[in-house]
Amino acid sequence: MADTADTQQVDEAEAEGRKQAARAERHVARLAKQIASFAKAHGGAEGQIAYLGQRGARIVLVGEDGEWGDLVAPSHAMAEQAVQKSGITVHESFDGDFAAKVKTGPYEWTRMAGIQLGGPSNA
Repeated sequence: MADTADTQQVDEAEAEGRKQAARAERHVARLAKQIASFAKAHGGAEGQIAYLGQRGARIVLVGEDGEWGDLVAPSHAMAEQAVQKSGITVHESFDGDFAAKVKTGPYEWTRMAGIQLGGPSNA
């Protein structure tokens, strides 16, 4: 009788593990689709993955036209899978030539000044 209960618990744990793996796979596919869509809309893209601690990982994307955006993945491993699946180039750090590709407009400059120097808000 105890063997039956143990087997049932193992089966339930395996089923739950498969569900979580399937959820993670769908999430990676959704992130990869969003990355590919960004790249297509901006003539190509490059990215960088940054740790956010327990929150996960941030995928920063920079298009060939200088536009940028970001996505958050639940884990660094999922972020790596998503960028690999999307086929974009990934940089180790956000500096040098890669950072120089980012175009910032009035919104970003006003926002940065407003936060750091008490400048106007963007409300």
